Parts: sequence; structure tokens; C-alpha cells
Amino acid sequence: LWKEGHPLRNALAFTSSFLFERILLIMNDFVVAITGKNFFFLNKPQSFHNEVANYCRVSCLVKLALWYISGSWKSLLFLYFAETLWSIPPHPACAMFITNHGSGKSEITNENDDNTDIDTDGCIPSSSTYAGRLYSLFTLGTNYHVEHHDFPTIPLHKLGKLQEIAPEYYRNGVNSGSNNSSSSRNNSNKEEKKKKKRDNVFAIMKKTFSEPEFYACMDAGIRLD
Repeated sequence: LWKEGHPLRNALAFTSSFLFERILLIMNDFVVAITGKNFFFLNKPQSFHNEVANYCRVSCLVKLALWYISGSWKSLLFLYFAETLWSIPPHPACAMFITNHGSGKSEITNENDDNTDIDTDGCIPSSSTYAGRLYSLFTLGTNYHVEHHDFPTIPLHKLGKLQEIAPEYYRNGVNSGSNNSSSSRNNSNKEEKKKKKRDNVFAIMKKTFSEPEFYACMDAGIRLD
């Protein structure tokens, strides 16, 4: 279904496959609850299957209870859409969801300990989306994904502070997971503030769905043609 250079077509393909996948995962909860096994991970130890089965049984009971209390299956449909719609276009949060673990390219150099430049060209398996304070609040801070991987123990609501503390290590206004070049570190804070701009979330979605991209640089060296 994917066709390079056709973002609308590719977005529709992603949306349909994503929604279908979530339906299958819901059905799989009932399969695991009944059989006591997750057939996607048959090589896992029995303790894993027991834990997963208990979770699925509780999940299924909650679903059935909601159906019974509300008197309609529409309550489950609401939960299904509440989980999925924020992850697909044209929802603004989709820009963050589909680029958190992309395969961005880095074309920068960093200084070594002896002040010589080292080439860090390669694949960047994570990316942040900077679209303003309201966007960060809306996505609960998960848009600061590069920062999260750099400092995984920092609470989500404090990740945005990293840009203020170390602006030379986090970019401004373009969707990429790379650091800034060593030459840009000489810019003053005032110049950085002037250059700082918000990402266009819809432009990010268009770019992402225009070209195929591997998940988190996995097999990124394989040619698709």
C-alpha cells in the first residue's frame, strides 16, 4: 500500500493498519485470558505467561463490567477510539507518536577530548517534537523524547528544562534527534532565543509519511529499491 512521495495515501495506509492492529490486540486479550498463553511469545517462561494471562483476565473482566454497567457496547468503542485516535493523523499528537523512534540522519561533528573533530554521521533512533508549551502539556512531556533517552530518570514534566540548561545539545525548530554542531555552541543565549521556533506538526506528519523509514534505525542500511 505504501508509495513513496504520496503522504496522504501512506497516512491512510498507516491509519487503517494501525486501527486493525489494535482490534487484533483486543481480541488477543481474550485469547490469552482463556488459554493462559501469549502465542506471540511461546519461548517465554511459564511465569511470564501466567502474569500476562492474569493481566488479560482482569482486563477482560473490566471490559465486560463496563459493557454491563453502561448497558451498551458503545462504552468499549469509546475506549478503543480514545486509545487510538490521538496516534493517527490529523491529530496533532500523531507528529510526536510517529517520530519518537524514527531513523533520522545526523550530519554533524563533535569535538573530541583533544579538540579534534570526530565524525558522528549516522542514524539517529530518536527524535523530539518542539511545538510549544501547550503541545508539551497536551502530550504530557513525551514529545521530549531525545531528552528522555539522554536522562531517563528525569520526570516527564521537567524534560523541557534541559533545553534551557544545555541549549547547545538540543536543536531548535527542526524535527531531528541530533545534537547541534560544535560551531553552534559559540552562539550566545540571546541568539539562540531569536532563532528558536516551533515545529510545524502537520509538516512533520507530511514529511514522515512521504518517505519510508525504519523503526529506530533497525535495518536502516537496507535499500528498499
